[in-house]
Amino acid sequence: MIRLLTGIALSTLAILSLSGGAEAKGCIKGALVGGVAGHVAGHGVIGAAAGCAIGRHRANKKDKAQQNQGQQPTAQ
Repeated sequence: MIRLLTGIALSTLAILSLSGGAEAKGCIKGALVGGVAGHVAGHGVIGAAAGCAIGRHRANKKDKAQQNQGQQPTAQ
């Protein structure tokens, strides 16, 4: 269990050091989930990197959807 948590922590730190602070939205949660899933599959760092990318994609998609909702004209 300690090896798992250490691996997740190191993977997260590696991902955070590679990504910019402003672009990290969604990355941390995705990296944690991906790191755990990757560890189970035997590829913790690859899982963390993929999780980070997916988390950032989902966060960007959510932000874009919220911006579109704010710009839609209201029907009168």
